[in-house]
Order: sequence, then C-alpha cells, then structure tokens
Amino acid sequence: MIESRVSPRRRRRPGQALRTGAAVLSLAAVLTACSGASAGPSGGNSNIVQGTGQITHVPAGERQPLPDLSGETTEGEELDLADYRGGILVLNVWGSWCAPCRAEAPNLVTVAEDLAEDGVQFVGINTRDLDAANARSFDERFGVPYPSLYDPSGKLLLQFPKGSLNPQAIPSTLVVDPEGNIAARALKPLTEEELRSAIEPVLAEAAGTTEK
Repeated sequence: MIESRVSPRRRRRPGQALRTGAAVLSLAAVLTACSGASAGPSGGNSNIVQGTGQITHVPAGERQPLPDLSGETTEGEELDLADYRGGILVLNVWGSWCAPCRAEAPNLVTVAEDLAEDGVQFVGINTRDLDAANARSFDERFGVPYPSLYDPSGKLLLQFPKGSLNPQAIPSTLVVDPEGNIAARALKPLTEEELRSAIEPVLAEAAGTTEK
C-alpha cells in the first residue's frame, strides 16, 4: 500500500495574492491565446488601415517604435532586438502548445529562408511554454532556422505600451522596418502569401531608400 502525502499549504504574505492576480490580469489583457478575436487599429489614428483578416498596415510616417526587447533565447543565449536595427525584422509570437502556431510554422520557415538574401531577419518570442525544451522540440520538428526569445510569463510582451500595435494574440506577427518601427501587425496565423504581402511593401521602401 502506497501512503499518500499532502504537502502543507504555504501561507502567502499580505498583498502577495493581489500582486499575483494583477500580473495575471495584465497579461490576459495583452494576449488572447490562440485567438482570432478582432482588434481594431490602436492609438485612434485614422491613417492606420486594418485589412481583412486582422492584418494592420501602417504608413511610414505614422509608425510606432518597437520596444527595447532583450533576454535569453530558448537555447539559453543572450539576444537583443536592438542588434537587428538597420534591417527588416519579422517578429513572431508563438507557443508550442498552440495549434495555429504549428499550422503557420512551415510558412514562416519558408519565407524566412527565401528572404534571408534580401536582409530580412526573423526572431520569435516563445510564450507560455513553461519548459524551454518544448520550444526547442517545436523548432526541431519544423526546422525553424531563427532564434526565439524565451518569455514563459509574458513579461516581454507587457513592455509594449498601452495603445500601441502590441501582439495581443497568439500567434501574432510584427513586421519592423529598418528604423525599428512597426510597419505591420497580424493577429492571426499567416499563410505564406499573407506573410509575403506584409513584408514586401517594407522591402520596397528599403530598396527605394537605398537607391536615393
């Protein structure tokens, strides 16, 4: 007969429960897990046009900067998104537990490999995976060639200012221009065609700037 043991319940200090609850509510306000819930243009700028399928494109003069995000990757290495300034960055928020993330992964991999020669770089933000090994298994399964910041608690995502084009769903994808400003946001799993359509205008801008 196996004797069952019940661990004594740890007593929380005053205010600890409130702080924990507030953190959970803040993260829930930012993210809708594996959701396709509609989210309109942030900031009230009428020049920001949201297309069908929850993909928002922002004119060059109206863009907001990407927050300074840095930390450890799922491989335990340090990564700072400021190092990607000067080129086009595609930032994808995902979790290994998320079925739509698994569905779009091959599309992200294909486009990342195709556009690498054009200077387009990809980085992921892995969130709500409590064990980084799950994220690494996901990358191995789909052959993901780019790194991901490891953000199990969502603290990096909370650095997006209120009212900004934050990645408020999982999966979400941001296209960041060479100046470090958010040029497009998708709050849905992307097809290969949709992803290319979000990146190509920013590529054309960068090419035009180079030619001048």
